Amino acid sequence: MAEKKSGIDQALIRDLANILNETDLSEIEVEQEDLRIRVSRAAPQMMAMPQMPAYQVAAPVAPAVAAVPVAAAEPARNLANAVAAPMVGTAYLAPAPGARPFIEVGSIVKEGQTLLIIEAMKTMNQIPAPRSGKVVEILVEDGRPVEYGEPLVIVE
Repeated sequence: MAEKKSGIDQALIRDLANILNETDLSEIEVEQEDLRIRVSRAAPQMMAMPQMPAYQVAAPVAPAVAAVPVAAAEPARNLANAVAAPMVGTAYLAPAPGARPFIEVGSIVKEGQTLLIIEAMKTMNQIPAPRSGKVVEILVEDGRPVEYGEPLVIVE
């Protein structure tokens, strides 16, 4: 007769919790035979975002012989107040297709309020406002991929 294992494998739970921390996932679940273990975060963690450098757009260099005037460069963005992507994934500006977006340019947000969602590995991760302020610019498009550290929204 097969003997059932008593107790829960605490090492497995620790390993799953470490995977959550390392990958910045909000939930993970494994199933082995008749045992299913799900580990999830109780509350979203606020991560300190790296300070984004302010990028300057250089004016284009005019050729030696210019037949047409060179267009002026677009004004430089101040990315010092940008909220950076904490992970790689797909950005969504609304909770569902066709729904009203979480924020719009000019919106006043409170610290912790959801700005947008990033889907990573089939998990929807809410991206909270790191501070209260006004949404000055939205730098991503709905449904587009984003990279880690990419500026998403400017909140001043």
